Amino acid sequence: MARNGCWKKRLSTVMVGGFLILNAAVAMADPVELSLDDSVALALKNNPSISVSDADKEKAAWAVDTAKAGRKPVLNWTNTDAHLKSNPAAGSSVIKDNYDNSVTLSLPLYTGNKLEGTIDQAKLSLKYYDLALSATKQQVKLDATTGYFDILQARNMVRVDQESVDALAEHLRNVQAQYDVGTVAKSDLLRSEVELANAQQTLIKANNTYDLAVSGFNKVVGLPLDTVVTLNDELQYQKYDLTLTECIQYALVHRPEVAEADTNIDIAKKGITIANAGRLPTVTASAASDWNDEDFPGAENNNWQVALKASWNVFDSNLTKSQIRQAEAAQNKAVAQARDTRDSVQLDVRDAYLSMQEAEKRIATSKVTVAKAQEDYKIAQVRYSAGVGTNVDVMDAQVALTTAKTNYIQALYDYNTSKAKLDKAMGVSVQ
Repeated sequence: MARNGCWKKRLSTVMVGGFLILNAAVAMADPVELSLDDSVALALKNNPSISVSDADKEKAAWAVDTAKAGRKPVLNWTNTDAHLKSNPAAGSSVIKDNYDNSVTLSLPLYTGNKLEGTIDQAKLSLKYYDLALSATKQQVKLDATTGYFDILQARNMVRVDQESVDALAEHLRNVQAQYDVGTVAKSDLLRSEVELANAQQTLIKANNTYDLAVSGFNKVVGLPLDTVVTLNDELQYQKYDLTLTECIQYALVHRPEVAEADTNIDIAKKGITIANAGRLPTVTASAASDWNDEDFPGAENNNWQVALKASWNVFDSNLTKSQIRQAEAAQNKAVAQARDTRDSVQLDVRDAYLSMQEAEKRIATSKVTVAKAQEDYKIAQVRYSAGVGTNVDVMDAQVALTTAKTNYIQALYDYNTSKAKLDKAMGVSVQ
């Protein structure tokens, strides 16, 4: 019993030690430093949605080969081994074996353009999924860019809230010192303590928002969710030169969704061609050879034939007509969807562009407001220390300063994310 207890203690010690070493190794892991371009490249490499879209494209590529196989010759070999009983009219039954081998070669010569339409439709589907892959990459780029700016915004808000906590803590020390010598009322001390506690609560939330932004970003770029990332950039303003009209014109030419909608129309047209093939004859050439014998493998008696077969559905109870009407309805639907897609693309561009312009105006005004709020806060502090201002003035000035900084950060964030959305709405290609 003593040995068993000692063994268990040693095992527990080893396991705990290994756990602590593993945690220490994880804690000492260096953070990943990333620029915006690095983040986009990482997302394009690791994001699973691209793998899914790429698999769809590969499937469509094989579908083209499948469609092409329909117009090529087919060679078929069949072997039949039979043990059978026959009853001749003259007398007793006969039991015998029969071994049969047959080879057939067939080649479609004319299908009323059904095979050609199927091949063209498969090629168009491949084009569609290629465009879909481009659209997926653009969306992943937008997600990575937005996630990157989410972290920058959250990081800046942590700084602002930390500055607010530090300023209120410094002010509380000033109020405490004046209260100790009896120059201010206790209400000033209590109000300062409450404001500091509230600012600390806001800082806690800001840190949590930052951690969540990092986890969301890591998911997009394909890193473990608990990876510590260090971003090399800051939120900044860069003038955008294109006009709204230029952006819309570019989008109508380059947006993958527009090309996808046009491709869907072409696919639907090919569907009409395929359906119309039901009204036309089909012609197939074939050659066959057969060997059979009572002894395995059955290669004595040889028969062969070469044939040209034509068939035409004279009456099919309106099946072909119904299929044609379905294909025509599909084309009408594709045309309507293409028109709607163009309208949606233009709306996306307008939304992103106008949002960017709005944020640009807010950047200019909020930047000036921050400078004025900083000056106002300093004046309020000096007045309070001199005994000619109130504690409420300092609290209000601090709130106004924090609000001004928050508005400036929000304007920068909105501008940069709107610009990223505009690139996506225009269909700017991913390099």
